[in-house]
Amino acid sequence: MKRLFILRHAKSDWHTAYGGDFDRPLSSRGRRDAERMGEWLQRLGQTPDKVLSSAAVRTRRTVELLTQAGGWACPVEFRQELYDASVETVLRHLQEQNASVSSLLLCGHQPTVSELVERLTGGGSVRFPTAAIARLDLDISTWSQAVAGSSVLAWLVTPKILR
Repeated sequence: MKRLFILRHAKSDWHTAYGGDFDRPLSSRGRRDAERMGEWLQRLGQTPDKVLSSAAVRTRRTVELLTQAGGWACPVEFRQELYDASVETVLRHLQEQNASVSSLLLCGHQPTVSELVERLTGGGSVRFPTAAIARLDLDISTWSQAVAGSSVLAWLVTPKILR
């Protein structure tokens, strides 16, 4: 059994000067929401063994705040290829994970995160606001077995619900 947490980066700041889309920072609400979600996962006792994230500034900062607020000590990997990635690309990175990782948190962007949930659960439609986290349970022994329809959506929680 594997557990996958899928996180959409927290709210970004469209009004701050930044280079390209890759460099867009978080807003103050985004920073608060990232911390809120990290603390909540810690209280729930459902922290990941590893974090895999897009390397964009807003995803990187979301993960940093999430792990700091939750007090997590798990390894974190930032990958350039996960920025503006297709579902197929993200799925390939997921399938390459070591079998020793039981629970993984993947931080990325829309529309890919909602499409990934839809693909792994075998259909449906998922609304994925900023800083929302979904937990998928996969009845598999290795991440290479993560394919369409291989998971069940256990829950999807937004920062607004936790306020």
